[in-house]
Amino acid sequence: MKAVFLDYATMGPGLDLQPLRILFDEFDIHDQTPADATAERIRGAEFVFTNKMRLTEALLGEAAALRYIGLTATGTDNIDLVTAKRHGIAVANIRAYCTQSVVEHVFGTLLMLAHNLARYDGAVRAGAWQSSPDFCMLAYPVRELSSMTLGIVGFGDLGQGVARIAKAFGMTVLVAERPGATPRAGRVPFDDLLARADVVSLHCPLTDETRNLFSAAAFEKMKPGGILVNTARGGLVDSAALVAALDSGRLAGAAIDVLSKEPPVDGDPLLDYAGPNLVVTPHIAWGSDVARQNAIDELAANAAAFLRGESRNRVV
Repeated sequence: MKAVFLDYATMGPGLDLQPLRILFDEFDIHDQTPADATAERIRGAEFVFTNKMRLTEALLGEAAALRYIGLTATGTDNIDLVTAKRHGIAVANIRAYCTQSVVEHVFGTLLMLAHNLARYDGAVRAGAWQSSPDFCMLAYPVRELSSMTLGIVGFGDLGQGVARIAKAFGMTVLVAERPGATPRAGRVPFDDLLARADVVSLHCPLTDETRNLFSAAAFEKMKPGGILVNTARGGLVDSAALVAALDSGRLAGAAIDVLSKEPPVDGDPLLDYAGPNLVVTPHIAWGSDVARQNAIDELAANAAAFLRGESRNRVV
């Protein structure tokens, strides 16, 4: 059996690939695959592993030997699932492999914003504390998480993990119902959550319904002084509208780990914003050492299950 990993570099360094290697007679591993080389590299392969490469109808139609696609992520928007199903190609994703990493990132960045840590660090480095008349320098607000309400949009494994830690901090937790749907027990209408939450954390998939879910209209409905945290998908948020909300003071802050285009080679309004109330990180919330190895182990477990004739984490 032949397998190919198209974009292994996206998984970062220092991982043990042996759980995958032992499954195949031949295993070609590429750090990156240019779009014009994808067809050649998957030709003749029965198993293809990828994180972010787009596998379109045309590519899948030419891959006569392909039996299985293993995604090193939970999202499936880069795979033409309809075509995969039509050609009898199994597709599996990985789940719950990076929950702890994402949860820690959410609260790390939230604490930065709520306690104004970046501003205080900058002030000290600029000499402001050294010239202060008092032993402390309370120039910026410090908000306790226990006094805040957290709204969660998307209540899968990641959203539930964030809720558990929020409650440990003493936060009140609200969970949004899908926009327009009748709220289920334990959920609140989306607009109600926006109006009540001091912090909104996003953990939902990117679909036609959720694209630009956080637009200028949504920011107008958010509680004044609110904070937005997005570790899900960049397309959920209208970047220009978020910049306007931050710049006007409508929102107190935002922590953004994902952008609509990654890497942002064509720029993004959030990258041009210089205010201290924005934290931007390069899609690293999921990427702790433990989480990345978990991803490889889950990838191997899914493929091994398929070889045994079992279904594990199958989306097609």
